[in-house]
Amino acid sequence: MARPPASDALRRFFEPLRSAPPPCSCEAPARPTRVAALRTLLAAVNWRGLVLPLVLFALWWLVSALRLVKSGLLVSPADVAHTAWQQIESGALLRALSASLAREASGFIIGTVGGLLLGSVLGLSRIATRLIGPSFDTFKQISLFAWIPLISVWFGLGDMAKVVFLSLAALLPVAAHTCDGIHAVPRSYIEVARALRYSRIQLIRYVILPAALPTIFTGLYLGLIYSWLATLGAEYLLVAGSGIGNTLIDGSEQFRMDLVLFGIIVVGLTGWALNALARGVERRVIARRSGAPRERAVA
Repeated sequence: MARPPASDALRRFFEPLRSAPPPCSCEAPARPTRVAALRTLLAAVNWRGLVLPLVLFALWWLVSALRLVKSGLLVSPADVAHTAWQQIESGALLRALSASLAREASGFIIGTVGGLLLGSVLGLSRIATRLIGPSFDTFKQISLFAWIPLISVWFGLGDMAKVVFLSLAALLPVAAHTCDGIHAVPRSYIEVARALRYSRIQLIRYVILPAALPTIFTGLYLGLIYSWLATLGAEYLLVAGSGIGNTLIDGSEQFRMDLVLFGIIVVGLTGWALNALARGVERRVIARRSGAPRERAVA
């Protein structure tokens, strides 16, 4: 029997060594470092929106540090930071902001409920659209602040008048977008639901409401923002009580630009937080509605 060539024998000998796993290394397996985590965070968050505020802050700090403007109207960022610390430490900021947010929440809830009911009636009933629609369209054209004299006569100058004013600010966009969202539901959806013999309640629940939900949330978002803006207007034009608007008024009357700028920053940050909260709730609700399993309607 012929013996295999030497080359074949060597190849067979070293073949298991080639396919064997590499020797164990003393190095630990690679783990995400802090630098990698930081890079992931920077990539996930859109930081471009901070460019303009940072540029404006740098210009503000530079002008105040170099004393390019010699006027009491311009204060340094350090003075504003000192005033902010005083307001936080004394509890004045918490009292003012909580009072304004309480009025805003009360007016927004009342206006939202009224706007959803009015918009639903206008969107679902043709008779209501013909009877109330023209008057509502005219009502929308009246400036919101034009109602303050009438509200002050009917409800006085206290918190009741402010809540009524904020409710009116939230009611208009919520009612208008609810009505528009219901009217924008494709006709083919309704025809398919009728072919499946959906009842009136099933038609509203499974067809009209999911289709109109994005537009309704737009109205809720605008109502939340408008009611916050109206909070400051009400605190300015009606009797000033505790609130962030009162902080701005005090700073203006005392000629304290540091207090005025601090109040403006608080107003802006609060509006940004309300905006982010509204958008987050909208995305979560719409995602849950679109991802939920469709229930089978009973004919």
